[in-house]
Amino acid sequence: MRAMVLERQRQPLRPAEPPDPRPASGQVLVSVATCGVCRTDLHIVDGDLTEPKLPLVPGHQIVGSVVGRGERAERFALGDRVGVPWLGWTCGECRYCTSGRENLCDRGRFTGYDIDGGYAELAVADERFCFPIPAGYPDEQAAPLLCAGLIGYRALRLVGDAERIGFYGFGASAHILCQIAVHQGRRVFAFTREGDEAGQEFARSLGAEWAGSSDGPAPEQLDGAIVFAPVGALMPAALRASAKGARIISAGIHMSEIPAFPYQILWGERMLGSVANLTRRDAEEFLRLAPQVPVRTEVEVYPLAEANRALDDLRASRFRAAAVLDI
Repeated sequence: MRAMVLERQRQPLRPAEPPDPRPASGQVLVSVATCGVCRTDLHIVDGDLTEPKLPLVPGHQIVGSVVGRGERAERFALGDRVGVPWLGWTCGECRYCTSGRENLCDRGRFTGYDIDGGYAELAVADERFCFPIPAGYPDEQAAPLLCAGLIGYRALRLVGDAERIGFYGFGASAHILCQIAVHQGRRVFAFTREGDEAGQEFARSLGAEWAGSSDGPAPEQLDGAIVFAPVGALMPAALRASAKGARIISAGIHMSEIPAFPYQILWGERMLGSVANLTRRDAEEFLRLAPQVPVRTEVEVYPLAEANRALDDLRASRFRAAAVLDI
C-alpha cells in the first residue's frame, strides 16, 4: 500500500510502500478514502508530543470502508463506511475506564500516535472505537468531524450552559462548533489574530454575533470560552474577558506556556480547564447531532503525496478551516 511515514520527528514525512496491515482479533481493516489533517498531527511531526511510535503513519480523522475483519469482529459488515478517531484503544479496567472517563485511561492508545493512522491506503482499527458515518456527508466533509468536531464538542460540553461563549482561534474545530453553538441558541463571539479580517468574516458567516481581535476587549463579558489556538497567553486573555462563574476550556493537546496572571482575574469562581481526548459516548452523541444542525464543514483537499504541503499550510494558517487528504 502507499503511505506517508514519519521516520523521525522534526523531519518531513516520506512516501513509502509498507506491507498491507492485517486485522487482529476484534479489528477491522479499513480502505481509507480520506483522512483529516489535524494540528495534533503537526504537534507530532514537530516534536511537541514527544513519544510517538516510530516509524509512524500519522492521521486520526479516517473515513473509509471496511474491507476485512479479524476474528470476533462482528460490529460492521464488509463495505460499511466508518470513521476512525484519535482514541484507538482503552484498557477497560482502570479507575478512569470504569467511571465513564475512558478518555483519561492511563494505558490508552491513540490513532496516528501509538497506532498507525490514516495517511495510507489501508488502516486497521479496533472495531469498538470505530463509528458509522452519518449519511449525507461526503468522505471529505466527514473527516473533520472525527477530531475537530469531536474534541470541540467535548470542550463545548465542559463549558456548560454558557450563553455568551468566546471562541479563541477560528479554524477547523471552531468553524464546526460555531454551528453547533448557534443551533443551541448560544451567542458566539469569535476572537482571531489581529488583522485577520477574512477569518472574522468567516466566523460571522457561520453565525457568530461578533468577531474581532483576541488582543482587544470583548463587546460583552463572556459566560464561557474555548481556546482552540495553542497559544498559552490566550487563557488569561479569556479570563479577563469573562464574567464571574465562567469556564475557560483549552481544546488543544499541546499549548505554549501560560504566562503568570493576577489572581483577581480568576477570582469570582471562574475556572480554567482542559479537554483530553474523547470518549465513545462523545462520538455517538456528536455524530447524531451533526446532521440535525446540520453541520457543514469547509475543507481544503490535498492528495496523499502532498501531505507535507498540507502540514506546512496548516503550520502557516494558509487555509481557513480544515485540511483533508484524498487517499
